[in-house]
Amino acid sequence: MDWEFLKSEYLGNPLRSWAMALAVFTFGYFLVVLILRYLGRKLDSLSKKTVTKLDDMIADQIKNRMSKVFIFFLALYMASLVLTLPGKPAGLIRASLFLALTLQLGIWGSGIINFVVQGRAARDGEDSLNLEAYSVLTFIIKTTMWVLLILLALNNLGVQITTLIAGLGVSGIAVALAVQNILGDLFASLSIVLDRPFIIGDFIIVGDQMGNVEHVGLKTTRVRSLSGEQLIFSNTDLLSSRIKNYRRMEERRVLFNVGVIYQTPREKLEKIPGLVQGVIERQELTRFDRAHFSGFGNFSLDFVFVYYVLDKDYNVYMDIHQKVLLGVHKVFEEEGVEFAYPTQTLFLERVLGGAEDRSVPGPS
Repeated sequence: MDWEFLKSEYLGNPLRSWAMALAVFTFGYFLVVLILRYLGRKLDSLSKKTVTKLDDMIADQIKNRMSKVFIFFLALYMASLVLTLPGKPAGLIRASLFLALTLQLGIWGSGIINFVVQGRAARDGEDSLNLEAYSVLTFIIKTTMWVLLILLALNNLGVQITTLIAGLGVSGIAVALAVQNILGDLFASLSIVLDRPFIIGDFIIVGDQMGNVEHVGLKTTRVRSLSGEQLIFSNTDLLSSRIKNYRRMEERRVLFNVGVIYQTPREKLEKIPGLVQGVIERQELTRFDRAHFSGFGNFSLDFVFVYYVLDKDYNVYMDIHQKVLLGVHKVFEEEGVEFAYPTQTLFLERVLGGAEDRSVPGPS
C-alpha cells in the first residue's frame, strides 16, 4: 500500500503530523472534559458532606463554570505544539488561547463574586438585607473586573491602551460630575449594606425624627415613624447625620428620681436607698447600679436611683420599670415615708410694739 501521500506537506508539515495534531486535539479535548466531569461529581458529593461553603464554590467552578471555548483553544494549542507553524498562525493560536483564558478567568471571577456577595447576604438574613444594593454591588464589581480583563487582553494583543484609558478617564469624570448627587446616594447605599449601621427592622433616631427602618434603596432610606407616616431620607444625608440605633442596645440604663418631704426623720432617710435597692433586685432582668441621697430640693429631699434592664425590648423595659415604681410606692407606704410635692410655707411674724404683721415666705 502506498503511504507516500502521508509525506505530503501542508504549511510546512507532513500530513502524518497533521493527523497526529488532530489526534492530540481530539484526545486532549475529550480527556479534559472527562476529567472535569469526574472532578465535578467527586467534589459535588464531598461538598454535601461538609458544612463549609468553600468546597461548594470550588465544585460549582469546575462543574458549571468551565468554558468549552477555553477547553477548545487549550486542546488546539496542545495540538499546535506537534506542528511547526509559521509565525502568524502560531501567534493567532496563542492569542486565541489567551483570549479564551481571559474569558475563563472572567467566568471564574464572576462565580467567586457571586459566592462572596451571596454569602454576605445569607449572613444578613432575607428580612434584613437590601437585594437592590447587593445586586448593584455585584454589578459594579463584575463590571470593574471585566474592564480590567479586557484591557489586559487588548494590551497583550498589542493594542495601545494608554489613549483608551485616558479617554475613559475623562469621560468618567464628566459623567461623575453630571450625576454626582445620584452617585453619592448610590455609594452611600452600598456603604449602608457593607458597614451596616442599621438594617431593616431597626428602630433608629435621626435628629428629631425616629421610627423603624422599612427599606434601604439605591437613593433613599424609608423609615416608618411611630405616628404612622413614612419618613424618607436621602442616603447621603442619612450617613452624614448622627444615628441612634436602639436595636443594637444590649441593655437599657434607667435613672429615676424620688423626692420625700422635709419632715422625714433622718433614720428613715438612711433606709431609703436600701429599700429601693431591694425593690429593684427583686425584679427579673435587672442589675442594680446605685442609690443615693442626691440633694436638698426646693420642696423635697431628693434621691437618685440607677439600674439596668437586661433586655433591649422597650415594652419589657416599661413593664419592669412599672413594677419598680409600684414596689417603691409600696415600701414607702409600709415605712410611712411620704412623697414630696410642690408646696409653699408662709411664716407670719408679729412686729412688737406695732399693729402690723410681716409675712415672710419660707422655702418653696
